[in-house]
Amino acid sequence: MGLTASVLAIDAGNSKTDVAVVAADGEVLATARGGGFRPPVVGIGTAVDKVAEAVARAFAEAGVSAVDHVSACLANADFPVEEEQLATALHARAWGTGVEVRNDTFAILRAGITEPRGVAVVCGAGINCVGMRPDGRTARFPAIGRISGDWGGGWGLAEEALWHAARAEDGRGGPTALARTLPAYFGLDSMYDLIEALHLEHVEHHRRHELTPVLFATAVDGDPVARSIVDRMAEEVVAMATVALSRLELLDEEAPVLLGGSVLAARHPQLDDRIRELLAAKAPKAVATVVTARPVLGSVLLGLDHVGAPAEAHARARAYYEH
Repeated sequence: MGLTASVLAIDAGNSKTDVAVVAADGEVLATARGGGFRPPVVGIGTAVDKVAEAVARAFAEAGVSAVDHVSACLANADFPVEEEQLATALHARAWGTGVEVRNDTFAILRAGITEPRGVAVVCGAGINCVGMRPDGRTARFPAIGRISGDWGGGWGLAEEALWHAARAEDGRGGPTALARTLPAYFGLDSMYDLIEALHLEHVEHHRRHELTPVLFATAVDGDPVARSIVDRMAEEVVAMATVALSRLELLDEEAPVLLGGSVLAARHPQLDDRIRELLAAKAPKAVATVVTARPVLGSVLLGLDHVGAPAEAHARARAYYEH
């Protein structure tokens, strides 16, 4: 097997990894899916081993042993030093002549735009925002939680809902229907019961994020506290987007703002409407769009950008994923 493909695209998130082998003309030769990519938990070597399993399957299907360029958009690549460490680990696998590692938020951004220009805000388990211009300039945030100034995401929304519901039940806070709807989701009678179940892990820690849809449903029913949490999420999304637009000098020209991740892609009416309302006030020329394409498409397009593929190649790759 020889060097017959141009790009190995990798989109590795906390829960799953998608890879694609793509020819110089944009034809997708093979794809594969693997497990989650969590270097902080299992170590870089073990995390890359998981990616390697998917890459091996894709290479075998495509009939290649290597590519010209590896375009990798990876979760937990939050600082340049982490990108460098991960790029070194990928380069050691000899999958391609060159390797470029970016945070996985860039994949969602590139998947939603026809040229590398715009801003994306991703709200899934956490929240992140990146932006780019064709000249290579980028805007980004560390986005590693409260210590980097972040608020929100599915996990943060669930925690906030629990906080308000606990205080409502014991009298430290005002009333909210969340004190009833959150425990009811797990078949419990009170917030006291839910707090105990979470603390003793009768309800597993990772299941807290399941309360985010309960928060939105409670907001739809008109609960003021739930609605205030949803409104704050919209404010955070718009704050990140406008700062990124400003850094890239895109506030005064029409520019796309891509909304991605499970929370934003769900198109909750209150959240979606409030984001657009605030963007209209703070960044009137921004064009908000929800990204529905698979993020690995963004990794593919970034790889084709790098190798100088023509517009027809980009269109061919996009057509594969969008149809």
